[in-house]
Amino acid sequence: MGERKQIKSRHRVTDYGEVFTSEREVNAMLELVKNETERIESRFLEPACGDGNFLAEILRRKLAVTKKKYGNPLTWPDYEMWSVIAVMNIYGVEFLVDNAATCRERLFRIWDKAYSASRSKDADDDCREAVRYILECNILCGDALTLKQNNGNPIIFAEWSFVGGTKVKRRDFRLDEMLDGHTINKNLFMLDWEYDEEISAYIPKPIKEYPLMDYKRVREHG
Repeated sequence: MGERKQIKSRHRVTDYGEVFTSEREVNAMLELVKNETERIESRFLEPACGDGNFLAEILRRKLAVTKKKYGNPLTWPDYEMWSVIAVMNIYGVEFLVDNAATCRERLFRIWDKAYSASRSKDADDDCREAVRYILECNILCGDALTLKQNNGNPIIFAEWSFVGGTKVKRRDFRLDEMLDGHTINKNLFMLDWEYDEEISAYIPKPIKEYPLMDYKRVREHG
């Protein structure tokens, strides 16, 4: 397959400034953070993700590491779980509805191809549906400048955290509040915020928390 086109139409360039990053440039930029792209649980947010050029390559790299670590048939449950973790930690915001939909489908197909190839006889449709749902939550249609969805509501992302075995804790956060935690010092209005050592920022209270759930059942609590 040849490299994807950087321009869909002159109309879209004029109206939206839409020009996709080339594959060569994507890989060159990701090499600058190579270690993070190869850490399965590292989080990435692309604020203008288009149809997913950056996110697709990040997912491919994460899945390659997952296969290397857990590709043995004896570790299939670990492979399945960590491949889902790879997806859970990829986020995107895209202004155009068709691009956002294409990005979700593109990421799903990359994951599903790797998942099915690893041990097809044990591949699980419940797991596939869970990954589709996670991508619906993680790749959102909105404006990264206003930090609002296309319907005018704040952009809200789900945080997925494994809590022992196959159980996942989901917490929803407003993106604007998450970004505030990186740019301002804690003050009287942030007394209930927690400091996250990993990202060196304050984390606001979630706007919603969900009960623990099996990672293949995340759709049931959405």
